Amino acid sequence: MGETMHHLLLSLRPHQWTKNLILFAPLVFSRHLLERGLLLRTLAAFGLFCILSSGVYVFNDLCDLERDRLHPVKARRPLASGVLSPQLAAGVGVCMTLGALGLSFWLHLTFGIVALAYVALHIVYSLWMKTVVILDVFAIAGGFVLRAVAGAEAIAVPISPWFFICTLLLALFLGLSKRRHELLLLGDTASAHRTSLAEYTPPLLDQMIATVTAATIVTYALYTLSSETVARLHTDALKYTIPVVLYGIFRYLYLVYRKGKGGDPETVLVTDRPLLLTISLYGAMVVWILYR
Repeated sequence: MGETMHHLLLSLRPHQWTKNLILFAPLVFSRHLLERGLLLRTLAAFGLFCILSSGVYVFNDLCDLERDRLHPVKARRPLASGVLSPQLAAGVGVCMTLGALGLSFWLHLTFGIVALAYVALHIVYSLWMKTVVILDVFAIAGGFVLRAVAGAEAIAVPISPWFFICTLLLALFLGLSKRRHELLLLGDTASAHRTSLAEYTPPLLDQMIATVTAATIVTYALYTLSSETVARLHTDALKYTIPVVLYGIFRYLYLVYRKGKGGDPETVLVTDRPLLLTISLYGAMVVWILYR
């Protein structure tokens, strides 16, 4: 029983819950971080999205069961390796997803709608969108954007158009880097694992990554300097975070192109010490600038 629970927990991918930390961004940038009620609502929203994301991960693994068994890394997952019953995983995944959706609507109606859209997007992605070139990466980015929107809806604050665009571009950057890693890792067998990979080439992905990288940096810089941001936050000091953002993006590119990483962004972000220090420094700077 204990071993089964361990394998079930691994299938829920708790290490990927770090993606849901973006739900805290609207709370921080709306300058409500120190308000206990809104902080608790965001914590509840974060917990619900952790449950929802685990549910959709199980669904995705069940859809990809046969292909994952041919993958050099994913073949070790509990479902693909056969150490966890698909029926048990499916039952737990459905219960978690439905329960979390119910609580999401109880927390806030609009938050519940966004949570439902998040689940629907991932179901469509698992069944179809992951096989369509370019659209598959936009689906991944859409999951990040919906997380950010959910964080704003949980505390009923408007989401800045600049923040929306920055989140989309950064998510595309991570998604394209992930596809590049998969393509190089799988080589000639890439199309057997995911049909959309047959349509990608390293030069094409490199060009897309370069375009999105430049757009992300320029958009973030414009966001920090825009009159709307300065008027809303009552400071233009966010511009001092631009060098930190630049280093973080360049460091990630170094890890992708020189160290062969990028296939598991959530792991890279918390295991690479320079990158982790960069994220911590950025967070500390933002909090100091907005709440000093």
